[in-house]
Order: sequence, then structure tokens, then C-alpha cells
Amino acid sequence: MTRSTHTLTLDQGTLDITVDLFGQEGRPFLLLHGGGGPQTVTPFAGLLAEQRPARVFTPIHPGFDGTARPEWLTDVTTLAQVYAQLLDALDLRDVAVVGNSIGGWIAAELAALGSPRISSVTLVNAVGIPVPGHPIADTFSLTPVELSRLSFHDPSKFRFDPSALTEAQRAVMAANRGTLQIYSGPHAMTDSTLPDRLAKVTHPTLVAWGASDQVVDADYGRAYAQAIPEAEFRLLEGTGHMPQTETPEEFLPVLWDFAEAHTTDRPRH
Repeated sequence: MTRSTHTLTLDQGTLDITVDLFGQEGRPFLLLHGGGGPQTVTPFAGLLAEQRPARVFTPIHPGFDGTARPEWLTDVTTLAQVYAQLLDALDLRDVAVVGNSIGGWIAAELAALGSPRISSVTLVNAVGIPVPGHPIADTFSLTPVELSRLSFHDPSKFRFDPSALTEAQRAVMAANRGTLQIYSGPHAMTDSTLPDRLAKVTHPTLVAWGASDQVVDADYGRAYAQAIPEAEFRLLEGTGHMPQTETPEEFLPVLWDFAEAHTTDRPRH
């Protein structure tokens, strides 16, 4: 893994984006983490780069893990614009964009921007749209243990002991939580204007969903797929809100096969 920092300039101002890269050659993936922070995608990024010819770029959303967030960066729509510019700065093409949870929301907004650098989009248990009758769990009111019960098919494999955290780790978790609240907006992880933008998405899109997710249920995922023209929906059995964490070996071929089926680059041999 190599880490780099990229200074980007938007109309609103300038900011630095920290990016971890796994793999040195092959198909580029932009892997966007959820509210749990970069550690929810880092092991999977390494696995993907190890098992496939892939370069996996995993940016840290500004404000997470001690990174700086400029005051003007307060919503997912703007964050998607940041990542569109990051693809330009990295001069990446034929990019498979993947996002989990709020990272999926960012990926959906990025798809709506229509960057020609993107070849496919995979939304993994994403949030972002209002779906009547299928509310998103209020994760901010839950303890880490309670959230784990909703997030995993088998929570016993992901036991969380808050007493084992150092003060520094507690501080990072608190800062991450505060940053997530800012990005989630006033309507608890949804934006009522997002479906209108999704209706115009032209990138091939896969909506992959852990069947045991109790943060956002499978019918919410089906509604997400229906909001995007010609999107595919894939139910993943035996896993919950973070398939890349809970069942990475099963999720990896699903992701890879979809990305390979929708390459815009010349065939790889």
C-alpha cells in the first residue's frame, strides 16, 4: 500500500485528499468507504489487488481519520464533485467506482455527474434515497454493539469491545462520527432530490445488497436499483451491511465480474 495526498481546487476552495493505493497495475477501482471509516474497506482493497489485476484507490473522506475537512465541504453532492476531480488529477480511465453505505451514496452522486472516466458503478448497501416504509436505521442513536447487531449476518464474529480502545482511538471514532453527521445532512442519510439525478445515470450500475442488513433492508436496495435506469440488483446471502468486510471472498467475484463485463477499455489478456 502506498499513500499520497492530492491538492484539489473546486469553485468553493482548495482541499487535500489522502488516497491509499493497493496494487500497481491492472483495472482501476475507486473504493469509497462508509461511515465506519477507511478500515471498513482497507482489507478488501488489499484482497482485490492481490487476487485480481487491479489498482484500488481508497480515498479518505475529508474529516475522517484525522484528515482536514474544509468548512465548505458539508454534503455528499459536493464530495462527489471532489472525487470527480480526483479522477481527473490521477488521470484515471475505465474506472470501476464502488461505494458502501454512505460511500455508496457518494458513488451514486458521482455516477449522476456522468464522468467519462467511469466505466461502471457498484453500490453496496448504499444510503441516500428516501424509500417510504423502509427507513434507514438511526445509527447515531445506537451504541457500537447495537450497531454491530444490525450490521452483520453473524455479529458474533465481529464482537466490539469499547473498553479495549485507546484514548486516541476513541478520539478518532468521535471525530469520524461527527464528520458522518455533517455529511449525512439534515434528513438522516437521505436527499429527496437524489432520485431525480439517478434517473439520468447512464453508467452501468450494480446494486449489491447483503440480505441480512438491518440498517437498510433489501427492499430499500431494490428501490435503489429501480431508481437507476437498467441497474442490476444482486442479493448477497449470508452477509449484512458490509459484504466487503463480512464475506469478502464471496463479494469479490461479484464485483470483479461486473466491472470486467462493463469495461470501456480494450480487452486485457
